[in-house]
Amino acid sequence: MPPRDNPTARQVRLGVELRKLREQAARTAREAAGLLSTDQAKISHIEAGRIGVSEERIRRLTTFYGCADTALIEALCAISRERRGQFWFDEYRGVLAPDFLDVAELEWHALALWSIQSITVPGLFQTAGYARTLFMGVWPKLPSEEVEARIEHRMRRAAILDRESPLPCHAFIHESALRMRFGGRQVARQQLEHLLNVAERPAVTLRVIPFTSEEFIEATQPVVYATGVVPQLDTVRIDSVTGGSFLDAVPVVAHYKALLSRAEYCALDQAESRQLIHHIAREL
Repeated sequence: MPPRDNPTARQVRLGVELRKLREQAARTAREAAGLLSTDQAKISHIEAGRIGVSEERIRRLTTFYGCADTALIEALCAISRERRGQFWFDEYRGVLAPDFLDVAELEWHALALWSIQSITVPGLFQTAGYARTLFMGVWPKLPSEEVEARIEHRMRRAAILDRESPLPCHAFIHESALRMRFGGRQVARQQLEHLLNVAERPAVTLRVIPFTSEEFIEATQPVVYATGVVPQLDTVRIDSVTGGSFLDAVPVVAHYKALLSRAEYCALDQAESRQLIHHIAREL
C-alpha cells in the first residue's frame, strides 16, 4: 500500500505517540523494523502517519518498548481501527481542505473541549449568518460553493452538543469578540442571542473575560484544548492567519493548560457572563 499523501491529524498523532514510546525506550527505528520483519523506512512512515499500522503490530511494538500503560495502548489501538468514511466529516473529503476535517475529527473524539477566543465567537457556537460573514471576508474571495460548504460543515460540527451524552464545552470569550459587529448589527445581535441560548445547555460553560480584567494578557490567538481519552492524547489547536496547527509536546500542552486556568480565574462567572452578553446585545 503506497504512503498516504494527506494523513489526518489523528493518524499523525498515532504515529507520534508510537515514536515517543520508542524513543523513551531508547530503541532505534532499525530495531523496531527488525521486530516487525520490515524495513526502517516503513517504521518512519508509520511514525509519520503516512501508512497505517494494525492493532496486532501496535501491541507488539508497545510490548517491545516496555509500555505498561494499558489505557494508552487501548487508545492507540482504537485509532488504528478507525477507517475513512466512518464519520460524518469524511463526506467533506475532497470538498474542503483537510484542516477543516481535522478540526471536526478532534472535536468528535475529545472527552471535553476548552477554548479561549479573543476576536470571534467559537465555531461551535456560531450562527450560519455569522459564519457566512467570516467566510465571505476571506481574501482572496472564495467561490460561493466553497463558502456554502464551509458553512454547512461548521453547522454540522455543533452536533456534538446534541448527542445523547453531549460533549462538555468550556469556552472563555473575551469581551472584544462579543463587541465585534461582523455582518452588521442584525447578524451580531442574532449571534449574541444564540450565544445566550447555547449558554443554557447543561454541557456548556460559557464565561466572558471582560475588558476590565487587568490580569489576563494573552488573548492573541484562538486556543482549543481537547481532552483525550488518556492524558497523553490531550491536544492543543492554535489558529492563525496562515492556518491551524496541532500541538502535542508535553511542555507546550502544559503551558496552554495553565493559560486556561488563568482564563478561568479572570473570567466572570456564568451568570455575570450571560448578563454582559445580554447587555451588549441590547446596545446593538
